[in-house]
Amino acid sequence: MSSVAFHTLGCKVNHYETEAIWQLFKESGYDRSDFEKNADVYVINTCTVTNTGDKKSRQVIRRAVRRNPDAVICVTGCYAQTSPAEIMAIPGVDIVVGTQDRTKLLGLIDEYRSERQPINAVRNIMKNRVYEELDVPAFTDRTRASLKIQEGCNNFCTFCIIPWARGLMRSRDPEEVIRQAQQLVDAGYLEIVLTGIHTGGYGEDLKDYNLARLLRDLETKVKGLKRLRISSIEASQLTDEVIDVLRNSSVIVRHLHIPIQSGSNTVLKRMRRKYTMEFFAERLDRLREALPNLAITSDVIVGFPGESEEEFMDTYNFIRDHRFSELHVFPYSKRTGTPAARMEDQIDEDVKNERVHRLIELNDQLAKQYASEFENEVLEVIPEEKYKLDPESGLYEGYTDNYLKVAFQADESMVGKIVKVKIVKAGYPYNEGQFVRVVESDEALV
Repeated sequence: MSSVAFHTLGCKVNHYETEAIWQLFKESGYDRSDFEKNADVYVINTCTVTNTGDKKSRQVIRRAVRRNPDAVICVTGCYAQTSPAEIMAIPGVDIVVGTQDRTKLLGLIDEYRSERQPINAVRNIMKNRVYEELDVPAFTDRTRASLKIQEGCNNFCTFCIIPWARGLMRSRDPEEVIRQAQQLVDAGYLEIVLTGIHTGGYGEDLKDYNLARLLRDLETKVKGLKRLRISSIEASQLTDEVIDVLRNSSVIVRHLHIPIQSGSNTVLKRMRRKYTMEFFAERLDRLREALPNLAITSDVIVGFPGESEEEFMDTYNFIRDHRFSELHVFPYSKRTGTPAARMEDQIDEDVKNERVHRLIELNDQLAKQYASEFENEVLEVIPEEKYKLDPESGLYEGYTDNYLKVAFQADESMVGKIVKVKIVKAGYPYNEGQFVRVVESDEALV
């Protein structure tokens, strides 16, 4: 029996797709091997969001070639899509497939084994208008299941290469989304995270169907679903209809990840982001009115070309005043092939780092402030794994619906279930919790 090993770089979508590719191999009778061990086939799922992503991808490919020079080395993902020739030039690479045609991978392996000629199977992604169905009935990680609902992005922000790697926006058939969601709940997952390249754009290419309707359908049609999370949504996609659905839902969690990137209108314009801070603020107010305890997390790029101290402070003050509960802070890094990489006024690394540190300090402060609102409250947590900082302590960690990370006494039998936990001490990144009880599966969640 042949064995296959995987290595995934980059985002949640890539991790989802690796699981889908594994399903294809599994159905063909392959065993799954550890990437650090010997395997007959290695699949490297690459990332290209930054130049470092490309570099890391190349290092991992070379590692696989060294480990077993006789193995079939397959490279897929975003870097494979944008730079197939660069990858084909790495000695030992046998097959390159981009961000489509993954279902053909097994056929390509057979072809390679008989012909012994390297295969570049990457096609122009910009011509693709159809969502590629890839089924994932279960995940190696057993607590939160991702469910990919769309592919591609039409935004072309000046710092971003992803539309060139993933193509334009295409939504998954709603019936397929619901079918797969039911399959995941039946496999024992209580929480589903909707994911995609531009997740909140779901439905923009469908007739008479949109994200709000999908959220409603998932809640009414998927039996046994307890928690539904949206991995990321743009402010412009938070329509009044979506906010209404959030207000009335008993399964959509009190947490939204809304990328801001910058809090300065002039920087947003240079980034080609399609909103103003006034609009963003108004949407946040509407959301908070609908969901008073909502956790809002966000992504911020610091030191975008031309960012002045004043523009940075606009971002800082906006985030502080609007009480975000957690930030992912990235120093701007040049991505070859994007308009921003060619802009004048690139910011000095020292200035970037100093601004990143100021935002990280603000993040710690805001996160603790948000968590402290829930001290002494009993919240529902899905334990995911042993407490990372001290696996021997008997503590487990997991997330509340509003994305607080809690460590508390638990045991293996509780992993993946919903348990009630009292927040005894708020903190960041961890809150200390006290186990109250396990929620029975037929209990109505409040």
